[in-house]
Amino acid sequence: QVRVMESGGGLVQPGESTTLSCAVSGSISSAHTMTWYRQTPGNQREAVAVITSGGSAHYLDSVKGRFTISIDNAKNAVLLQMDNLKPEDTAVYYCNIHYPIGPQQYWGQGIQVTVSP
Repeated sequence: QVRVMESGGGLVQPGESTTLSCAVSGSISSAHTMTWYRQTPGNQREAVAVITSGGSAHYLDSVKGRFTISIDNAKNAVLLQMDNLKPEDTAVYYCNIHYPIGPQQYWGQGIQVTVSP
């Protein structure tokens, strides 16, 4: 069983930055993809940023140029650097890791990010 745990987030003012971290107990190098999702009340969960174990990254259009996903190999974690935050970025953010064998995927418990003056 792979454990996934998000940290960071909280209350941030518009225009400011914060970084979310997703610590993974399993191997990141053997994963197919690692994805940050977000969800607001009444809406479906949407993929914000995805990165492959090879480092190829893709972003939701509304966060391109503001968010950066990366892998911290030393900490076996996936990071989401969020810059120039907007109120519409307010959501619960979830980390997902997907392994090709199985296939299997694992979710974190989610972490709240609130962007407000």
